[in-house]
Amino acid sequence: MLRPEHGSCSDTCPGVVILGGAHGTLALARSLGSRGVPVFYVSNDSPLPGWSRFVRRRFRWPGAASERAVDALLELARREGLAGALLVAGGDAEVRLVSRALPELSAAYRIMLPSWDALKWVCDKPFLYRRARELGLAIPQTYEIASLGHAEALELTFPVVLKPHMGGVGGAFVAAKVVRADDRAAFLAAYATAAGEIGGDNVVVQEMIPGGGESQFSYAALWRDGEPVAEFTARRARQYPVEFGFTSTLVEVVEEPQVVAAARGVLGSVRFSGLVEVEFKRDRRDGSLKLLDVNPRPWSWFGLAAAAGVDLGAMLWAAANGREAAAAVARPGTAWVFLVRDVVAAFQTIASGRLRVADYVASLARVRAEATFAVRDPVPALFDVPVTAWRVLARRVLPRLSTWFKKSPVPDVSSR
Repeated sequence: MLRPEHGSCSDTCPGVVILGGAHGTLALARSLGSRGVPVFYVSNDSPLPGWSRFVRRRFRWPGAASERAVDALLELARREGLAGALLVAGGDAEVRLVSRALPELSAAYRIMLPSWDALKWVCDKPFLYRRARELGLAIPQTYEIASLGHAEALELTFPVVLKPHMGGVGGAFVAAKVVRADDRAAFLAAYATAAGEIGGDNVVVQEMIPGGGESQFSYAALWRDGEPVAEFTARRARQYPVEFGFTSTLVEVVEEPQVVAAARGVLGSVRFSGLVEVEFKRDRRDGSLKLLDVNPRPWSWFGLAAAAGVDLGAMLWAAANGREAAAAVARPGTAWVFLVRDVVAAFQTIASGRLRVADYVASLARVRAEATFAVRDPVPALFDVPVTAWRVLARRVLPRLSTWFKKSPVPDVSSR
């Protein structure tokens, strides 16, 4: 059952119900709440968006994997007077749930998202890569593996990456989203763990395209009925971890017409509606642009949109209410930063000689949005900074220190 945690609903309901997510949905809540739109946050995971002053009320629920998930959302609409509210899925599992239960949930909510029959062709990776081939788009080399025995017998070119299918529910592997393996032993260990969590046929194994975050580009947009309402492209200027980033730490607006054309082809093929980010990486070996993922939800650096002059959150609200959004063009060079992680990434890059201090400072001068901090809404950052710092320390720094100490020779003092 959904239960309230704070606040009370005013006469301005319904508004927007955001289902799950973290930094991206925090940015969406700020975009909408600052315009007087009532925002309600529902989650069984990250509390981050719920700490925002722009969230009117927050609720706990059993989660997207629960058999009662749909009933819980319908109960929420009835009990809290939210019938007719715009429902926005903020995480992969939530997207899959809402898309699959579109007929039932549409009876209570307004939803801008295709049904799963269409959406799976751009979200579920095996279907996405099949659609990409049909459209003539390049993709990373992908290995079809259904069992550990098959994995053991397969000839691979390392390094490779392992990913879960979109919307998978599991443990550490699903939470990590991408795992790198540099040799056969690491690959088999990672595959065995992943298969044990979500089943071998739900694990995607691909070549790792060479190049860092500077080679990774994204298409960010709002679509309605198969047409883009607003769109822009961005580049991952820095990432964390530096050697193989699973998250962006500095993202900046760039103009990449090839990215726009490729993304439009993919999304147009399913008459997409809603918020979306499409990820690509340019392969420096041959210059080709390879499709990686499609995220039909608010993404981590969603706050860059409003900062660059293309407020996709406000446009989503206008589109959901049948209004036309004003034309907007993103300002090139505008940047977003996840400061806590970016400091670590920048320090490591500077230490390796690949980044000058002066260039790091110059990059921060282009920042117009931060992952958690906002002057008008400081509380989320107060909580998220220590949490993120602890995660970096516990998951990255301490394990490396432990490995270093184990490898370091112990002085022989027995004869002293």
